[in-house]
Amino acid sequence: MLRLRAPMLCFDVNSIWIPASGSLLSSFFGTHRIRAGSRSQSLRSPSRSPVSNGFRLRAAHHVNDRSSLYSVSPSSVVKASLKGQAETVELLSAEDDDHGGVIIEMKVPVDAGAFVSSLRASLENWRQQGKRGVWLKLPIEFANLVQPAVEEGFTYHHAEPNYLMLVYWIPATKNTLPVNATHRVGVGAFVMNDRREVLAVQEKSGKFRGSGVWKFPTGVVDQGEDLFVGAVREVKEETGIDTEFIEILAFRQSHKSFFEKSDLFFICLLRPLTFDIRKQESEIAAAKWVPIEEFAAQPFVHKHELLKYIIDVGLAKIDKDYAGFSPVQISSFFSDRKSYIYLNSKEMNQSSRPAHCVSSNGKICWQD
Repeated sequence: MLRLRAPMLCFDVNSIWIPASGSLLSSFFGTHRIRAGSRSQSLRSPSRSPVSNGFRLRAAHHVNDRSSLYSVSPSSVVKASLKGQAETVELLSAEDDDHGGVIIEMKVPVDAGAFVSSLRASLENWRQQGKRGVWLKLPIEFANLVQPAVEEGFTYHHAEPNYLMLVYWIPATKNTLPVNATHRVGVGAFVMNDRREVLAVQEKSGKFRGSGVWKFPTGVVDQGEDLFVGAVREVKEETGIDTEFIEILAFRQSHKSFFEKSDLFFICLLRPLTFDIRKQESEIAAAKWVPIEEFAAQPFVHKHELLKYIIDVGLAKIDKDYAGFSPVQISSFFSDRKSYIYLNSKEMNQSSRPAHCVSSNGKICWQD
């Protein structure tokens, strides 16, 4: 412990006291270094926030290394405050992420001015700890904190109906935080009955509205919904038909399709379990079973290659034993949640598979 006569400057492993002396504070932090064991650390006042009337930095948990004169706990357990004669400012509660950054989730209402003070002090604390990215999750009821956060250098990352996520990159290096989700995921359903009729709909809205074009049932997969579940749900919602998911036949990727986002569209084969159509009144103008030849003869199909390929790949599956991708549930080392891998299980399970060899140059060669 280091003690100086008035104005007093006191250090221990849990606290830093600096009394009301602006000149002493500036001179000390501007010029002094403290030896901590074999390490030399510079103490500086936060670069973005002026400190007046002294301050106190307190860690919530005892520091294991008792030789350190200036140390703080990890950001997930830090409970620190800057205490002066006029006000007390606490560091924001945060959790460490898996990539050297922190996540702040605001849960308690706070005045915008107090928030800015805490944010500035927290950023300086994390900068000294070598943290990188800062994720700030603001529920919609904390909308008053958006502008103050932006003014401190935060930028938008993404938004959901009940919160806004902002981000801040601390080090003077290239920002490597992952960008917001880049793709929307959609499904289209190829459903054919035993009379070689496909399930088709006409939409009340969208690009096909009023065109008279028959199309396959399509839709967007919900958050947290598996592809095969989304395909079955969309068919049920639009037509009232119950189906069984069989395979993913193909998929298409396109760009700048929805608010500058890319799009992944999965073409799914489903087997009908019921046949009496009950169309969705809010979105579907008409729905019926259409002979595949009549569906394919539509002039629009010849101009829109995606529909043409859906027909081709669907018939290839029905008539030519085309093999698509079916879901197989898998587990993960990192989580208890189950997920699915889509693969050609038929070919994998065949007893007689193509043999392979390694040529003299080290490349794999395949033999039928």
